[in-house]
Amino acid sequence: MAAVASVRCLRVCGGLRLPVKGRRAGVCGGASGCRFYSGSTGLPNVAGTDVTGIEEVVIPRKKIWDKVAVLQALASTVNRDPTAAPYAFQDDPYLLPASSAESHSFLLAKKSGENAAKFVINSHPKYFQKDIAEPHIPCLMPEYFEPRIEEISEAALQERIKLKKVKASVDMFDQLLQAGTTVSLETTNSLLDLLCYYGDQEPQVDYHFQQTEQSEELEEAIKENEEDPRMKTGRQSGVTWKKNNNAERIFALMPEKNGHSYCTMIQGMVKHRDSAQALNLYTELLNNKFQADVRTFNALIEATARRPNEKYEEKWNNMLELLRHMVAQKVKPNLQTFNTILKCLRKFHVHGKLPALQTLREMKAIGIEPSLATYHHLIQVFYQGTSKGQSLIIYDIMNELVGKKFSPMDLDDGMFFQSAMYACSSLRDLELAYQIHDLLNTGDNRKFIGSDLQRKFYYSKFFSLLCSMEQIDVTLKWYKDLIPSVFFPHFQTLIELLQALDVASRLEMIPQIWKDSKEYGHTFRNDLREEILMLMARDKHPPQLQMEFADCAADIKSTYESQEARQTAPSWSANVLNCIALLFLRAGRSQEAWKMLGLFRKHNKIPGSALLDEFVDNAKASNSPAQAIEVVKLASAFSLPVCESLTQRVMTDFTLDAQQKDTLGSRTALTSDSDSDSDSESDSSESK
Repeated sequence: MAAVASVRCLRVCGGLRLPVKGRRAGVCGGASGCRFYSGSTGLPNVAGTDVTGIEEVVIPRKKIWDKVAVLQALASTVNRDPTAAPYAFQDDPYLLPASSAESHSFLLAKKSGENAAKFVINSHPKYFQKDIAEPHIPCLMPEYFEPRIEEISEAALQERIKLKKVKASVDMFDQLLQAGTTVSLETTNSLLDLLCYYGDQEPQVDYHFQQTEQSEELEEAIKENEEDPRMKTGRQSGVTWKKNNNAERIFALMPEKNGHSYCTMIQGMVKHRDSAQALNLYTELLNNKFQADVRTFNALIEATARRPNEKYEEKWNNMLELLRHMVAQKVKPNLQTFNTILKCLRKFHVHGKLPALQTLREMKAIGIEPSLATYHHLIQVFYQGTSKGQSLIIYDIMNELVGKKFSPMDLDDGMFFQSAMYACSSLRDLELAYQIHDLLNTGDNRKFIGSDLQRKFYYSKFFSLLCSMEQIDVTLKWYKDLIPSVFFPHFQTLIELLQALDVASRLEMIPQIWKDSKEYGHTFRNDLREEILMLMARDKHPPQLQMEFADCAADIKSTYESQEARQTAPSWSANVLNCIALLFLRAGRSQEAWKMLGLFRKHNKIPGSALLDEFVDNAKASNSPAQAIEVVKLASAFSLPVCESLTQRVMTDFTLDAQQKDTLGSRTALTSDSDSDSDSESDSSESK
């Protein structure tokens, strides 16, 4: 027993070692890949004990855990709740949005509140000095934006540069020069960094809020699959490089310059769209025997692609020349270098396909792992304009990415899943869509889904493919899983779902879809209402279903009436009136159906002949000649060709008194006269 205890004990020898008894290893049966080994040299053989198969587990002296490791472990134990609202909307259950418009308004209000809180804190920092967070959270503490050093000194200039005070930094620099103080090269380069980054203008304090306000423009850009380059560079849209600005003036005043000075100026010029001057300055850099860094070369590649009045072949050759310069200057390209090339090749259209493949091969040859942005740009090269849907490169991309987990490497990484699903939608390949969606749900790849509008674009395309190509039961499961917990559907998405229900003969779901569409803010969408009414009224159904359809039709009718009450044009169409009247008649709601005839007269809409026949059938069922005559009067008022046949049917199927016969006779005469007049007019027009 003592020997067995000695085997099981913990002993310290250069670290904690935990021997494990061999019979636990026997459970694995000596299979390869088992975590228990056949023996251990770290333990002596003790008589009377079986120490065969002991594994030596080395416990480290110290393990450094991530600060959120416990939270990550807890998060991995739960799955997404499809019945819960998105996390961003859970602050106040009363204000949970129920439509896309409400969610957009919610996010704007939330961001506006954050900006207001930051403004108050930063405007009055002395009232917010108490730090109650543990551990300390720097972003929750006040930021000091006002300089504290008042005297004219290089330290004051450095402070203003750190606070991003563009004008104040330039003024301090000029005052130092006027005082005869020499500013160090490092500080001057820092000032150039500030001026070139912001284009010699004060940075916008409310940048994040402005970006959210312009989200509608972003949605259109995603739908068009065309990106405005101004969306990327810090939203300094409208800021262009001006001749002889403070950056150029200070650069010219520098008694000595180094490579950093030139690189900063070149990057600033390219960022603010003065490509020609940036390329000229690069020539000056070479003449002065300086070398550019990799970021400067990335900017120069972008500037080369922007050159006007150059053919695509010339631009590509200039880009290759820059790459040769990198080799000559022993500057190793990075991921952004190749992503910049691919992004520029998107503007080459069909001429960019072969260079894009060459770029990707070169990228892999030198050992640079492509990022999601790399594949995003590649998809954009092959799936844009007239080439949409013709390339199959998306399959090779997905075969390479399947099962991989990604971390952020490029600012455009968040655009991959939208562009991939867009290409998949153009190919109409459901299996590929599932493959893309599985990749999205691998690891933390879901973080790359992008903003609220980008997520909506992705899931709209995905669900559209499900509606058109998947079995209806599976589609309805996805509907419950994605809507509204992941995204609020566009009304066109609901129309596609209705068409899928029609193909699968599952029209009994239509009342529920109408109820959902009202909840999602599509109550007054004419296309959606007309699609629902058309599907319900097209065929006859069992009595119970007809009753449900009639209730749905009455609800839709009330939406038109509420529009009329609000003095917004309800746009009653003849098709809408016909469908609602038919649904009322088939459900036995005759009184409401007969009231619809007044709406035809009020809105001057022509009823269909099938509807008029059903009204006559209803009048016959209730033995009401007066109602049948009203139908004839309506047909006569619009001079319909069916008026004569309706009159004959009424006179045959109903017992009429003399006055009713006279009414029908006069209506028939009026109709025949109008027909003869129209015939004579047509004959005269033909003779002319």
